[in-house]
Amino acid sequence: MQLQGEPAVQPLRPALAFHTPHIHLLLPRRTLSVGLRIIQQDGAAALFSGVSATVLRQTLYSTTRMGLYDILKKKWTDPNTNNMPLMRKITAGLIAGGVGAAVGNPADVAMVRMQADGRLPPAQRRNYKSVVDAITQMSKNEGIGSLWRGSSLTVNRAMLVTASQLASYDQFKEMILERDLMKDGLGTHVTASFAAGFVAAVASNPVDVIKTRVMNMKVEAGMAAPYSGALDCAMKTIKAEGPMALYKGFIPTISRQGPFTVVLFVTLEQVRKLFKDL
Repeated sequence: MQLQGEPAVQPLRPALAFHTPHIHLLLPRRTLSVGLRIIQQDGAAALFSGVSATVLRQTLYSTTRMGLYDILKKKWTDPNTNNMPLMRKITAGLIAGGVGAAVGNPADVAMVRMQADGRLPPAQRRNYKSVVDAITQMSKNEGIGSLWRGSSLTVNRAMLVTASQLASYDQFKEMILERDLMKDGLGTHVTASFAAGFVAAVASNPVDVIKTRVMNMKVEAGMAAPYSGALDCAMKTIKAEGPMALYKGFIPTISRQGPFTVVLFVTLEQVRKLFKDL
């Protein structure tokens, strides 16, 4: 959905350009219709395209950012109040997110390409067999640097997500406990994590749209790239589609961020409790 309405399809020749000038394609507008269209055209398995890359990305990215944030949190927490100021939480999130994104970027590029491959004309599809095959082919055909294509966007997004997600979770949790709205238990963890997921989705969606378009653009030999960078992509997107284009795919984003954030923090709290009891 974040790639729908991408400006100047023919002149820019992005990776998702369909070379069917005599056919007008009505792009689906809603999440459900997008899912149904994918199933009709490519089968139910297409909904899980790039799952191996997704798993690898989350493994590298999440473990790095969560671990580093926890280290910084322990170091910067005030021993007298046992709390960390909001600005320090945000700073810790920015650092942890940036490092985690840099580590997971190769898998992120592979994930974007594998998920978008089915929309390319058959002759232009990359047909990666797995995330390992995708990374190997990109390194061989486009150079090692291609694994970090769009890394500035990935890092910026990860910094926003981690800072907004982790900092807001800790902040919401502290507010709930300080005001005695709920006890430190499952209800508090679910409430704080859902609120954190919403904040993270709002903060990250514009960067996510730009990142997806830059990573997925197809650069052909002898031709200028569709976008010269993140700012160029943002300006062209806003000019052609309006500022709200930066929030395309927000419903899928919040639908993913919400449950994921709840599961993430509830699981994390239970693991912490388990290790504390040992």
